Amino acid sequence: MDKVLIEGLRVNAVIGVFDWERQIEQPILIDIVMLVDTRAAAVSDDLNDAVNYALASEQITELTQSLQPQLLETLADRLAEMLLNNYPTVESVQVRVKKPLAVKSAQAVGIEIIRERHALLARSGK
Repeated sequence: MDKVLIEGLRVNAVIGVFDWERQIEQPILIDIVMLVDTRAAAVSDDLNDAVNYALASEQITELTQSLQPQLLETLADRLAEMLLNNYPTVESVQVRVKKPLAVKSAQAVGIEIIRERHALLARSGK
């Protein structure tokens, strides 16, 4: 299986559990790995047969800014669900979300999840 990568996407957003975090935007760093068969796109050389990573990056940014979750876990899960719903050729997605300013003595803290299409379909009853 092939991989489509979005690495180091920086989004300023409201996220956190503390009152002061709910009042400001913080930088969030997002890495995405989507497992997908890219052979059709390679043969056709047509964006319609590929995962449009520019559009996916815009969608990731929009969701991250609008969701305003308390937890990184919530953000990561919603991003994975959105990508699997919007890109039917993606079989699984790995989402890494990091907050570089959350802990002063750490370069960043974060979460990494993997979600698979078959589990999403089972969860939605399809």
